[in-house]
Amino acid sequence: MIEINWDALRAVANSAMRRAYVPYSKFPVGAAALTEDGRMVSGCNIENASYGLTLCAECSLLSDLFMQGADGSQGAAGNRLVAFTCVDGHGNILMPCGRCRQLLFEHSAPGMILETVSGMRTIEQVIPDAFGPRDLEERK
Repeated sequence: MIEINWDALRAVANSAMRRAYVPYSKFPVGAAALTEDGRMVSGCNIENASYGLTLCAECSLLSDLFMQGADGSQGAAGNRLVAFTCVDGHGNILMPCGRCRQLLFEHSAPGMILETVSGMRTIEQVIPDAFGPRDLEERK
């Protein structure tokens, strides 16, 4: 089991939050996650005048995951997320929305831990009975 330094993970999320592009909502969000191989990935929200096109911090975090070398194959060694946190403009912990929970589930290791407003939770607890790549593998 990999050691999780939550203070360092929160610091990366706060750094990402300061890069958010939020001219409309003025609500910056930063996210950070740890991969199985010990890398940290991060992201911030990027708003758009067409609000529906806004990217959540979790979306840009997943882009960072792939930009750092994830090869797109499910379960590729080291590419899955094991720990995640998300903060607002004041450094307070935020819970990912349902859409982002599904996005995180897609790239999580089983049992990934999320720091949430109600304490530490696994990905399975925050999106129970989720459908994802593991389901597809089981049904081949």
